[in-house]
Parts: sequence; structure tokens; C-alpha cells
Amino acid sequence: MLRNGLEPWHLLIVAIVVIVLFGSKKLPDTARSLGRSMRILKSEAKALKEEGAGGPAAGEPDDPAPSAGPVSPSGPAASDGRAR
Repeated sequence: MLRNGLEPWHLLIVAIVVIVLFGSKKLPDTARSLGRSMRILKSEAKALKEEGAGGPAAGEPDDPAPSAGPVSPSGPAASDGRAR
């Protein structure tokens, strides 16, 4: 049944259904929002790539200080190691 996949007339029907469902007023706004989202995603991915390739930024230590571990919501643990 789906042996040939999508053919051009399938895409035409899908486009017509989208236009009928969403209307011609909302489609430009939707396309604009999608474009903005893609630009934001691209810039964030580029920033992450540069951050990862550059290593630690200037002024930051290579190895951050180890944390004291998880803190329970009721406060610090008792001195003998048992939680309160």
C-alpha cells in the first residue's frame, strides 16, 4: 500500500488541508515563528560548540572545587553521619 511512499500529489493534498485548517492569516505568522525558532536554535548550537571547543573560559579554574554532596531539604546531616 505504501510501496512508493509520498508522491507529489500527496504533498499537494497535505498542503491544501493545512491551508484549510489553519487559514491563510495564521500561516505567515507560523512560518515567521518557525524561522525565529530555527535561528535561535542555530545560534545556541553554535555557542555550545564554541564553548566546548574553547575549553574553560579565561579566569575559570580548570578543575572546579568538589561539591560537599547533596544537601537534604531538612538541613545538614548530623555530625555522626546520620540524617536528621
